[in-house]
Amino acid sequence: MTARENYLTKTAVVCVLAGVCCALWGSAFPCVKIGYAMFSVDTGHTPSILLFAGLRFALAGVLAVVIGSLGARRALVPERARTWRHILILSLLQTVVQYFLFYTGLAHTTGVRASIIGAANAFVALLVAALLFRQERLTARKCAGCLAGFAGVVLVNLDGGALSGGVRLDGEGFLFLSTVSYAFSSVCLKRYSAEDDPVLLSGWQFILGGGVMIAAGAAAGGTVSPVSPASFGMLLYLGCISAVAYSMWGILLKHNPVSRVTVFSFMTPVFGVLLSALLLDEGGHALGAVSIAALALVCVGIYTVNGAQRGTGTGMIKEKNSGEEDGHDL
Repeated sequence: MTARENYLTKTAVVCVLAGVCCALWGSAFPCVKIGYAMFSVDTGHTPSILLFAGLRFALAGVLAVVIGSLGARRALVPERARTWRHILILSLLQTVVQYFLFYTGLAHTTGVRASIIGAANAFVALLVAALLFRQERLTARKCAGCLAGFAGVVLVNLDGGALSGGVRLDGEGFLFLSTVSYAFSSVCLKRYSAEDDPVLLSGWQFILGGGVMIAAGAAAGGTVSPVSPASFGMLLYLGCISAVAYSMWGILLKHNPVSRVTVFSFMTPVFGVLLSALLLDEGGHALGAVSIAALALVCVGIYTVNGAQRGTGTGMIKEKNSGEEDGHDL
């Protein structure tokens, strides 16, 4: 193991870098909704949503490739057919499918709900890794954590006292399905980064996926109209969220077991709730007893699934890094 690889496995380093990722992702919930207003996006018109998302991710991809190339002192350009296949799969799962569902769902629910539902990705990723890719072991503790976390996701949708009255398929339903797509992309990124630079994979999958979303949105009549120069600043920030957070997350996944990284996912809904309350004036909802209880369950669930293992030096679960143990590909 090189000095750099050893550095990236240190608990303090993983904690800081993962925390930055989660803070950025948490800020995306309110900032996307603000971005809709700043670009006059009709949230009832899916092509316009796709066009806006495509612009964000194409920009994120360019930023990731440029910054990554400068850091590596070489051009991050895919050179093998296998690498392009990995990029295509990641682009489909991470950008096109996940964010079509995410952006559409976010337009039909609150930032607070979206941030808590998004926490389900930790549980879905565990199930995908354990049952399909065998990168994790399902234990009673992990199952209990999944139940606690999903209880929180259900609880936040009991606002008003009835689950049927609080859930929309094109709102909360789409957001949950986006977490399924994200789970598959995370497991695939873990595998593919064993062979390819995770920043290269992140950047080019965003460029490809963003281009597809721009073309689809524009062809279907989508429009965006920036209302002021500040609108472009928001678009740049949204692009940086994806370029920095996803690339950094991929680097952490490359050098650490999946469970050790995803333990920090509980911070994303925390940041999402707080920033939605601050920026979207959703304070009453964010500070309500139901939301607080739901958020607590989500955090308890994630900690239980990925919590500290007594008797280990790092205090984290030591899972087998199975991303490199066989020739499986997707």
